[in-house]
Amino acid sequence: MGHRMKGERRFVVTMLAPIFLILICFYLYPTAFNFYNSLTDLSLLGLRRGGSFIGLGNYVKLLASADFYRVLWNTAIWLTAVSVALRVVLGFGVALLLNSETVRQYRLVTLSRLILLVPWATPPVVAVIVFRWLLDQRLGVVNRMLMGLGIIDLPIAFFGDVHWVWPSVITIIVWNTLPMVSLTFLAALQSLPEELIEAAKVDGATGAQRIRHIILPHLRPTIIVITLLSTFWTFNNFLYVWLTTGGGPGSYTNVIATDIYIKAFIEYHLGFSSAIGVFAALLMAAFALVYLRVVARREFQEIL
Repeated sequence: MGHRMKGERRFVVTMLAPIFLILICFYLYPTAFNFYNSLTDLSLLGLRRGGSFIGLGNYVKLLASADFYRVLWNTAIWLTAVSVALRVVLGFGVALLLNSETVRQYRLVTLSRLILLVPWATPPVVAVIVFRWLLDQRLGVVNRMLMGLGIIDLPIAFFGDVHWVWPSVITIIVWNTLPMVSLTFLAALQSLPEELIEAAKVDGATGAQRIRHIILPHLRPTIIVITLLSTFWTFNNFLYVWLTTGGGPGSYTNVIATDIYIKAFIEYHLGFSSAIGVFAALLMAAFALVYLRVVARREFQEIL
């Protein structure tokens, strides 16, 4: 019996060894190397000689910088909180619409889902290019329509005006990523027993009451998971902000991902850039720990 257990243990270790090797090579080592760089004054212009060890100097400089707190605000509030909240709310609404009896009655199920897949199938780079054309100050279709309807007198610089730039960027993010959220909610809605809805209708429950007391409790695990995943995907996103505004106007839309790039490859401060990356990783790790300790534990207890 003992030999058999040792054999099984050896087999498990052998099967897991490649995975651990991959984690060490592609995660642990780069993480440790980046952390070490954050403790130096390494410059992109001095890679061959390396950087001098300065301890926590980069972190002290980072936490003392007023610009970094604005970058952190942009990342946590505008880029992440606002866009994730909009995706969850709008995704839930779209899922309810696609699952409604009206869509089935008019045989629009297939067509509506195909239309919903268009934004999802569009690469983010293409989505940004299309929206930059639509919202262009001189040639954009949106400005022409608004001026033609008499709503505005002068064209709006959607990506150059501080009042419009964040709503414009968030619109692109939501449009491009909403289908994934909507289809996830739709799949969860279709797993809801129809008997519960029918019983609620017989009891005289209104649509709002059915959503509040039946649908939302059923979708709570899905809402938690999709919110968590969307937060991770969005917080570290570089592409949308960089391709639309480059962090501008000025540095008004600069977020952590673009700030890391600017500090490393435009200002050449690799050590300081590494410190920003480590700080962002710690924020995401703290968020994950809160989820695991509070939300995941509660869901696990409910299953049991």
